[in-house]
Amino acid sequence: MYYYSDTVNYLLIAAAVIPALYLLWFIYKHDSLEREPLHMLITLVVFGVISTEIALVLERAGFFVLDAVLPEDSLAYLFISNFLIVGVAEELAKYVLLKTRTWKSPHFNCSFDGVVYATFVSLGFALWENISYVLMYGFETAVLRALTAVPGHTCFGIFMGCWYGAAKRWANAGEPAKAAQYRRLSVIIPLILHGSYDFLASIDGSFLGLSFYPFVIVMFLISYLMVKRLSLNDKFISNSFHTFSDGFGEGDQDGNSPM
Repeated sequence: MYYYSDTVNYLLIAAAVIPALYLLWFIYKHDSLEREPLHMLITLVVFGVISTEIALVLERAGFFVLDAVLPEDSLAYLFISNFLIVGVAEELAKYVLLKTRTWKSPHFNCSFDGVVYATFVSLGFALWENISYVLMYGFETAVLRALTAVPGHTCFGIFMGCWYGAAKRWANAGEPAKAAQYRRLSVIIPLILHGSYDFLASIDGSFLGLSFYPFVIVMFLISYLMVKRLSLNDKFISNSFHTFSDGFGEGDQDGNSPM
């Protein structure tokens, strides 16, 4: 662990925070139909910070069991730790706080709101995690995480919010089973992406390890395009079946295009 003067610490904290702030602004500016109130967005970032502590407790419990069962250098250990412990703990913690704060909110009235909410929680998580890592390991870590980990959490939030917003539309359309299905997807899909990200990053000197950066580039590109498309085609959530579209290829009853 490195130790720094107060001035250097402030610079490191700035280096840790600025990438997250930029991405928060990027998502916020794409909320073009109806902007969310500032107090709600701040709360979501705080909830993201809180989710780091919840995830830490879950991860410690998971690793306590895993360490007693499998050797740390085995492929099975890497797979279980990244997908079933870290991925589950972090994405589930973020989702639970996301749903607690937003599902019944009157402000949740547009499809793109789901992306905004989930991404702000994810970036609250990433921001706090980033500060911890950067203070421990220095400026090089700040640069590396600004290019990988912080955008990675943004992508997980975008995918979570995409399906979460669709779940809200189904719920308002009187389809609770369909809404529950999409809420499950809003956890499962970012969990798989998160687990894949960590798993590939933890493997050195193999084909899987070399595929990390192509995986990241493709995930970033898809996430960027998703934000652009969902923002451009944002709609107010209606209680009417005749104006409903989930944004995933299922059109309304009048035969209109879904997006």
